[in-house]
Amino acid sequence: MFRRRRLMIQVKTAEQIELMRAAGLLVGRTLEVLREAVKPGITTLDLDAVAEQHIRDHGGVPSFKGYHGFPATICASVNEEIVHGIPSAGKVLRDGDIISIDCGAIVEGWHGDAAITVPVGEIDAERARLLEVTEASLWKGLAAGVAGARLTDMSHAIESHIRSQGPYGIVEGYGGHGIGTEMHMDPLIPNHGSPGYGPELRPGMCFAVEPMVNLGTRHTRELDDGWTVVTTDGRASAHFEHTFAVTEDGPRVLTALDEGRERLAGATGPAGG
Repeated sequence: MFRRRRLMIQVKTAEQIELMRAAGLLVGRTLEVLREAVKPGITTLDLDAVAEQHIRDHGGVPSFKGYHGFPATICASVNEEIVHGIPSAGKVLRDGDIISIDCGAIVEGWHGDAAITVPVGEIDAERARLLEVTEASLWKGLAAGVAGARLTDMSHAIESHIRSQGPYGIVEGYGGHGIGTEMHMDPLIPNHGSPGYGPELRPGMCFAVEPMVNLGTRHTRELDDGWTVVTTDGRASAHFEHTFAVTEDGPRVLTALDEGRERLAGATGPAGG
């Protein structure tokens, strides 16, 4: 007989959440620097160097570098690459590409983790819409992360929004996670599922929510490098992520520059709103 493993969800004090805010703000600001740096002709290794310098210059340590052997500061996933793309001098960004940049930093032992997908030059309407839908689904999930809710309420909010927008592929097998003194902690947060399941959300819990959405199939495969995950049909994918804390007053988005106030205010309506 198999026994389900008990989830160990770390609950933070107010002081610890402030330390996570410092790490999250560093991640958020690093991603804004990278957003401005993305342009045709730059390599993903160039972007990685920008990220590492910015994090270290501002008192942080890159979370990803050396994590289970990962060789870089950011994951840089271009077009059909979904997550965990390894930066390379040979990967030159072209006009019309999209690039997902996942970044983490540690400040005084506490982690922040976030991701954005950025257009390179001018992109077509289909890809632009993919970015809009994926980012909006992230904010729907974050808005559902209130004290007293269940874990899968966030999953359901993400899926409901994506399904309402078109026949997109929602990536399975990868998703959000707990975060705090480690980058990946209990629990796993799927980007799909029925509401009302899983642990009850309590103030002091912190999670990273990260929908990954494909233009075509939801199916994925891992490349021979042991890291990069791509769509099996070669169509483009988008990825957005934020770290947030559950509070008595609602979600506090630790990696958003304004703590998510503007986007959360617009994300509490119906799934397709």
